[in-house]
Amino acid sequence: MKEKISSFFRFQERGTSFKVETIAGITTFMTMAYILVVQPSLMVGDADYVIDTNGVMITKEAILVTCALVSAVITLFMALYANMPFALSTGMGNNAMFGAMLIAGAISFGGIMSLILISGAIFVLLTVFGVRDLIVKTIPKNLKIAISTAIGFYIAYLGFKNSGIGTFVDGISQGDFKQPSVYLAIFGLILIAVLTARKVTGAILIGIVAVTVLGIPLGVTTVPETLAKVPDFDGLGNLMFAFDFKEVLSFSAIPLIFVSFCGDFFSTLGTVLGVGAKAGMLDENGNLPNIQKPFLVDAIGTCVGACTGNTVVTTFVESSAGVEAGGRTGFASVITAIIFALMVFLSPLVLMIPNAATGPALIFVGFLMIQGIQNIDFSDFTEAFGPFVMIMFTIFTGSIAGGISAGIIAHGVIKLLTGRWKEVHPFLYVLCIPLILYFLS
Repeated sequence: MKEKISSFFRFQERGTSFKVETIAGITTFMTMAYILVVQPSLMVGDADYVIDTNGVMITKEAILVTCALVSAVITLFMALYANMPFALSTGMGNNAMFGAMLIAGAISFGGIMSLILISGAIFVLLTVFGVRDLIVKTIPKNLKIAISTAIGFYIAYLGFKNSGIGTFVDGISQGDFKQPSVYLAIFGLILIAVLTARKVTGAILIGIVAVTVLGIPLGVTTVPETLAKVPDFDGLGNLMFAFDFKEVLSFSAIPLIFVSFCGDFFSTLGTVLGVGAKAGMLDENGNLPNIQKPFLVDAIGTCVGACTGNTVVTTFVESSAGVEAGGRTGFASVITAIIFALMVFLSPLVLMIPNAATGPALIFVGFLMIQGIQNIDFSDFTEAFGPFVMIMFTIFTGSIAGGISAGIIAHGVIKLLTGRWKEVHPFLYVLCIPLILYFLS
């Protein structure tokens, strides 16, 4: 069996082994397992469930189970089809945006899945027809960086809010530091930071586990009667093929689709090239041979995710941890997929994790996402103004879609009114029209 596995995944050609790939797969899971905790928390909030605008109950357990299942299936697809050590799950950013809208009653769960399905379908078509470069040229570098940065600030905001470290009822203020949950959250943030500085693998996951355990005697963590069980398939039924396409028939849907697509597309592009470089897979021109394969897997993953109640499924940059551990083939992803599949039966164990543990994780993930701000070119005001507007609008209005829309419009307007309109791709001007209508609708 080992010989067949070695031959299929080309171990000898890529200079790896069964043992190394297994360790790499476990390492990748350890670094991205936090998504199984964060995804349900972002989509449902503090409670165990949320009732959407159509009266459909969406439970944390169902979100967790389907997230684990889809992560396993799509990661396995990446392994067998692309033979790459990349793992996939629900990407950070879109889940925060759509979760906040769902909880606020601004959109139905079916509407969210409809928007994500359209985003994924666009991604599939662009990948199949090979027009990736057109999208890359349309969005300026500074705006691409600002999208990730703006989402990072928003995710950090959710971490402060959910953990109680900050309150946002009447402006921005400090939380109640006398509450055990708050000082546990602060401890968790410090622990994650220290472990990361010391280059400890799985720092976020360790922080989550530590706060959860410490929260038991303090009454912050509630221990369930059982730590493993067969999934509640009734709850899953509310998530499967739950489309509500009437939500798509408005101008407000355009920026949401745009944010979903761009977040997935550029995250995948950056992650695939970045992790591929660490694995020594790039050619002499810095390109990844057969890059269309991981792109197609990612795009199909988003479509499958929408059909099963998941926000945008994307390639995780945490795959680099597995690559650093020696992973060079898709077999590392097979191991990661198997562990994700096992988590389907451990939902009570994951759901016991309190907001005091997930909050610090969100804050830290936000920190990781905003680091790209250092790459924004501030030497040219007309290039920096759009990103500035995008980031500020996202932070102070609490809307990712509104912030990104405002940033794109600002970029087009400043270039147009300063006589530098030729520096902007024509398609971006076309995109500005529905984005302006979004604010007026």
